[in-house]
Amino acid sequence: MRNFLIRWILNTLALWVVAQLYGGVNFAPGSTLADYLVAGLVLGLANALVRPLLLLFTLPLNLLTLGLFTLVVNALVLLLVAQATALEVVGFAGAFWGALLLSIVSWVLDVVFGDGAKVE
Repeated sequence: MRNFLIRWILNTLALWVVAQLYGGVNFAPGSTLADYLVAGLVLGLANALVRPLLLLFTLPLNLLTLGLFTLVVNALVLLLVAQATALEVVGFAGAFWGALLLSIVSWVLDVVFGDGAKVE
């Protein structure tokens, strides 16, 4: 349970950082902390449930592009999260670059807070 809460907070923090750094991804005006937390939760669920299915269905294309199609899948997941939450994404290009930046920010947060977020 502790690991779930840490991942949830890190996802929320990563979304907040991306929304601050990149204009293609932001939250609706007047968004509250609850909106950020819901978006972080939906992102975690989408990454756990939807993303693996998308990667499985696009496996031939992913192999053909040597894994680069994963960036497109990540953008699609971010667009899906935006449809379900107060997160706003400006087009597919905004989702693509936002997902790339979100991956980098998440990686940095994992490096900084990694020991507490790993499943034992």
